[in-house]
Amino acid sequence: MIPACLPPRAVTPPKVPLPPNACDTHAHVFGPSDRFPYAEDRSYTPPDAPLEKYLGMLDALGFARGVLVQGSAHGHDNSAMLDALARRPDRLRGVAVADGDVSRETLRRWNDIGVRGLRFNHFFRDGQLHYRGGVPLSAAQTLAPVMAELGWHLQLWIDVKDLPDTIPVLKSLNLPVVIDHMGRTDARAGTGMPGFQSLLRAVVEGWCWAKLSGAHRISQQAPDYPGARPFHEALVRANPDVLVWGGDWPHPRVEGEMPDAGHLLELFQAWTPDQVTQQKILVANPARLYGFPN
Repeated sequence: MIPACLPPRAVTPPKVPLPPNACDTHAHVFGPSDRFPYAEDRSYTPPDAPLEKYLGMLDALGFARGVLVQGSAHGHDNSAMLDALARRPDRLRGVAVADGDVSRETLRRWNDIGVRGLRFNHFFRDGQLHYRGGVPLSAAQTLAPVMAELGWHLQLWIDVKDLPDTIPVLKSLNLPVVIDHMGRTDARAGTGMPGFQSLLRAVVEGWCWAKLSGAHRISQQAPDYPGARPFHEALVRANPDVLVWGGDWPHPRVEGEMPDAGHLLELFQAWTPDQVTQQKILVANPARLYGFPN
C-alpha cells in the first residue's frame, strides 16, 4: 500500500520581512492529479499542491522568487513542474529529473522554460534507493556534457555518510554540485562525522553547494529542531557564498510532525543573524545559481 502524506500546514509569515528578490530554492508542486497523474510506482501519495497554492505560500512568506524541484511522486514526468515554470517565468526556476536517454533537444527546451539543473538520487536505505521514481547518479555521466553546455548544476539527494566515496565521481563530472538538505543525515551523528566533514571541505573548495533546508528531516525535535542547528552553523562558517535556503514545501513524506514553513524560515533567520550573510543566501546566491536577473 502506498502511504499518503499529510497536507502542509498553513504558514506563519515571518516577523522580520525578507529582502527584495529573496528566493526559496526548494519546493515541489504536485498535481492536480486529474491533470498531472502520480506515478504508479511512487513511494508516497502527496496531497495535491498545485501552482496556485505554492505561489500563495511564497506570497505569505514574502518570497519574490522560487525554485521547484521535481518530486518523485510524479516519477520522471516533469509536466506539472514545467507547466508551472511556463506560467510564471518571471518568478520561477526548476530542477528536473531525466534518464540518460533524454534527448539534447528536450533538455534545451527545458532550459528555455527555466530548468537550471537535474536532480539525482543516491539516498539508500537497506541497500535500496529510498525513493522510487528518482534517477540514479550513474545516469549523470551520460548527461554531464549537455548539462555543462547549458550551464546547469547537479542536485544530489544523498545521506552524507555516503559522500566520501561519492566525491571522486562528482568531481569527475566537472559540474557544480548542490547537496540537498544539509546532507540529509541523522543529526544525532553530529557534525564531526566523516561524511559531514567531507561536505564542509567540498563547500570550502567551492565546487559544491549546500541547501540550508530540511532541518525537519535531519532532526525529529519539532518545532525548533535544535539538533539541526550545528549543521547549519557549520556550513555558514565554511563558505556562505555557496549556500541557498529552501523550505521543502509541502514537506512530502515527513517522518514526524508536519513543519510550518514560516517557522523554518524564522529558524534560518535566527541561526544566520548576520544580515549580509542572509542577503547572500536568500538573494545573491540563488540569483547566480539559477540565473535570475540581478
